[in-house]
Amino acid sequence: MTDFPPDSAVICRDLCKRFGEVRAVDAVTLALRRGECLALLGPSGCGKTTVLRLIAGLERPDGGSIAINGRTVSDAGIFVPPHRRRVGLVFQDYALFPHLTVEQNIAYGVGQRADRRERVTAMMALVGLDGLGGRYPHELSGGQQQRVALARALAPQPDILLLDEPFSNLDVALRRQVREDVLRILRQTGVSAILVTHDQEEAMSLGDRIALMFDGALYQVGTPRDLYERPSSRRAAQFMGDANFVGGQAQGQFALTALGAVPLAQPARGPVDVLIRPEALALDTAAAGARAVVAGQMYLGAWQVVWVALAEGNDTLKVLCPPGVTWQTGQAVHVRVTGAGIAFPRL
Repeated sequence: MTDFPPDSAVICRDLCKRFGEVRAVDAVTLALRRGECLALLGPSGCGKTTVLRLIAGLERPDGGSIAINGRTVSDAGIFVPPHRRRVGLVFQDYALFPHLTVEQNIAYGVGQRADRRERVTAMMALVGLDGLGGRYPHELSGGQQQRVALARALAPQPDILLLDEPFSNLDVALRRQVREDVLRILRQTGVSAILVTHDQEEAMSLGDRIALMFDGALYQVGTPRDLYERPSSRRAAQFMGDANFVGGQAQGQFALTALGAVPLAQPARGPVDVLIRPEALALDTAAAGARAVVAGQMYLGAWQVVWVALAEGNDTLKVLCPPGVTWQTGQAVHVRVTGAGIAFPRL
């Protein structure tokens, strides 16, 4: 049995959930540390939202256990309903009451506690909604609606905060701004949070750790750097970012490939496919590195993406380059490796 810190905000052990013949959650075991934001990341349909709903009590598990702040809320013979779990929820569609003002929406979760008015005022200030308390949801922008939803979830001072794809309805520029605001608010309040997302950048920017899921199962848990630089499998490597794979023969600390001798982050031996991220490659017109031809390029302002076809073999690689040099399709170049690769056994 996996040992987790006894003061963990959430502990799930062997969590299972079926919908008919589909095993949506398959023996998921994980913990949310106190004060941490854990990003539950994976493609659509991988089971991450179901895990969130099981923790919230919106679904009843078929097996396993859930504890929140040391109190078992779901186990054999135990099922604590959602309203008694001290959990705050933020949904992707915000789920605001359209007939209530901003203040009334935030106050809804507070109940009749004595400091209700003060709590609502404090939450509006926290999320930057001062002066908007009398407006209705339809009078707000998408970002402002998201802030109302966050304030309403935080107002009752929940033990944990659960966010289900909270930025998916926002455009790209607004999503980045609201994401930064949410990170600030999470840090300021110190609340323990689980964020469900299919967006790698979102997970890496908000998550202290990332729990990567595929097909209902947990594949890897670690810091954003862990998952990007030390993925546990080819599938994890490809999901966490752009991935070049080059065949080679590993000989301990390096692998012989069409790019030459590539240093390895971890020693390996035998036939391998070496993962090399685009930023670990560089282009040059001088006779240094493997010969290649530019197959295409995309200018993105702060950087540019260049695809090159190696002269040896059939590999086409993606290279992340600074914007200063213009590369032309058909141009002869040389490719060199500037970082370590990760060797996976040849499939």
